[in-house]
Amino acid sequence: MSERVAGRSGEGTAARDKSAVSGPPTGVALVWHHFKKSLRTPTPYLTVFGIFLWLFFWWLASEKIGLPRFEKMPGPVSVLSELFSPEPFLGISVFTAEFYEHVYVSCRRIFIAFCIATGVGVPLGLFMGWSRTFRDYTFPILETVRPIPILAWVPLAILMFAGFEAPVIFLATLASLYVTTLNTLLGVDSIDESYFRAAGCLGSKPWQVFLHVVVPGSMPFIFTGLQISIGVAWFSLVAAEMVSGDWGLGYLIVDSYMNNVTIPMVIGMITLGFVGWATSAIVRMVGNRLMQWRVRALALEGR
Repeated sequence: MSERVAGRSGEGTAARDKSAVSGPPTGVALVWHHFKKSLRTPTPYLTVFGIFLWLFFWWLASEKIGLPRFEKMPGPVSVLSELFSPEPFLGISVFTAEFYEHVYVSCRRIFIAFCIATGVGVPLGLFMGWSRTFRDYTFPILETVRPIPILAWVPLAILMFAGFEAPVIFLATLASLYVTTLNTLLGVDSIDESYFRAAGCLGSKPWQVFLHVVVPGSMPFIFTGLQISIGVAWFSLVAAEMVSGDWGLGYLIVDSYMNNVTIPMVIGMITLGFVGWATSAIVRMVGNRLMQWRVRALALEGR
């Protein structure tokens, strides 16, 4: 019995040593590891079931029963047939260059607006949380401008910037900036005061406290804000493209509506949903990657 236990103990030690030598998976192996892990949970199946349930009710309301409010709305069969048709009747599908041009233009605008909002909003929120004096000067201005709807900025943006590109990017940046700044500020305010006292007892200088306490301590709030921020950027971008735009998913939607063709309009909406979901997932993955300590802490807490 003791030899069997010792043998198993030796095998376990060898397995642990082997895993310690090989280290955690990286690159393609890491992606494959997360994919296999997701398949072992019921989440993907529930997701697929939810999508099919939504398509079923859409088909039922628009094609099978024809409810009064849905009688002019195209059904999922018509939309998906057009979307995946090599020769679309209305000229827009995954096989046409125009479809990818609209997606590319919107994604490019979102990328520029999101980078500007992050580059300005995160430092602004950090310094507002770090310096009481700086907050007293800047916070009232932010709170005065923030309630103004983005659509109210459209005429001013068209007057301030020439062309179609700059006004759209400006409006998306502005909407994203508010969310990023406020969540970063809340992240700094949420840091436990004991961390600052501990850093002071260790003789840390103010800039060291800022870099090693304030920035890491506010990271969870920052990336939560960035996930919300990129969603808000998509909202404002589409609204801006509807008013002032020549390409993009928002322009595709409003142009289809003006020409009384509803199938391309719904195709633009579906594409917008998937692209928006993908960008939010990318931000979430980057945040989890940069905050491995946070992921480990939540795992230890059993969340």
